[in-house]
Amino acid sequence: MPQVINQKSKKSSVAGGLLQRRFLLLFLFLLVSLALYPFAENSNSFYIAFRITGSAIILLSVYAVGIRRILVIFGLVLAAPTLVQHVLDLRVDAGALAVLSICLSFVFDVFIIVIMFRRVFSKDSPTTETIFGALCIYLLIGYSFASVYGMVATLQPHAFHLDPATNSHSIPDRFDFIFYSFGTMTALGASGIAAVSNQARALTVIQAMLGIFYLAVLIARLMAGYRARALEQQRT
Repeated sequence: MPQVINQKSKKSSVAGGLLQRRFLLLFLFLLVSLALYPFAENSNSFYIAFRITGSAIILLSVYAVGIRRILVIFGLVLAAPTLVQHVLDLRVDAGALAVLSICLSFVFDVFIIVIMFRRVFSKDSPTTETIFGALCIYLLIGYSFASVYGMVATLQPHAFHLDPATNSHSIPDRFDFIFYSFGTMTALGASGIAAVSNQARALTVIQAMLGIFYLAVLIARLMAGYRARALEQQRT
């Protein structure tokens, strides 16, 4: 009987410790969502797993920044439209409703990124959890710009061009914009898709600069934190 109690206490402590690693959990779910996306269109099981993962990312994002109750409430209010769309699998046609849905999702992403940025970069010394938080911010920025590119393509159907030689479809979808977004932010480029309109090109330049600036700030912040920790250890 004591062994059973000890095993239960160990499992609860492990689960509790994992829940405290909120940035690590969010980072893992973001990677899983990215890995499931290419298979979601061709398999019902993968599609259901993708919808569940997307809903979990929304809730984990609110949980990750939810230090104060007011932030949790405000985050849930902003997340409600996106969460309902994920849970109920609502299909949004092109038009005003699609633009509204993308705008609400983008506002939620910006809210999460700003609060998470303040939490991560306000720490005096970096930890593994703050590093995972910084990585989550990087991934969320990529997803947010993908939503903006989708909104631009909704308003301007010919804002992006897909190369027929490397694409089996002619109209870019959500995953094309995710591919283009991360290709732009990492300065590697996204072969097979190109910005055509001036608005799309301007957003591309802005994201490319943000990607470089963010990595420079992140590396400088980590170096300063570890240097301060090393100086403290030398003094003691």
